[in-house]
Amino acid sequence: MKLKCVRKIKFDAGHRLVNHESKCSNLHGHQYLAFITAVAPSLDGIGRIIDFSVIKDKVGGWIDKHWDHTTILFEEDTQTIEALSTLTWNKPLFIFPYNPTAENMAKYLLEVVCPKVLEGTGVTVSKVQLWETENCYAEAEISECSCKKGK
Repeated sequence: MKLKCVRKIKFDAGHRLVNHESKCSNLHGHQYLAFITAVAPSLDGIGRIIDFSVIKDKVGGWIDKHWDHTTILFEEDTQTIEALSTLTWNKPLFIFPYNPTAENMAKYLLEVVCPKVLEGTGVTVSKVQLWETENCYAEAEISECSCKKGK
């Protein structure tokens, strides 16, 4: 049997897709939904993988600080970064190492953010679903989970 727990995190952000063939090459925004799936080698003394509030505080806290109500831009999108840097913002732009597609954002949460913020909890995030609209989402998943007993 494999047990998982999933926490939903909602945030709003703007982005622009460099070299997109259509309207997504324009600066625009989404109300994103991230579904964070956590696994662990065993349940804790209460019978949980991890308390849902820990995922909310750690992963949701990172998202709130870095992505919520800001603009996520590809580091190579220098023209847009330069133009937006002249404006006054309550939050800095988030300069992303990839084009900020839903796929790249899900991958970044899975491979970079979640391991960092959940370090020391004994929990691994095995999958991230990132919904960009109510009809479209991207998913990043670890194919081999190192959270199994004995590994």
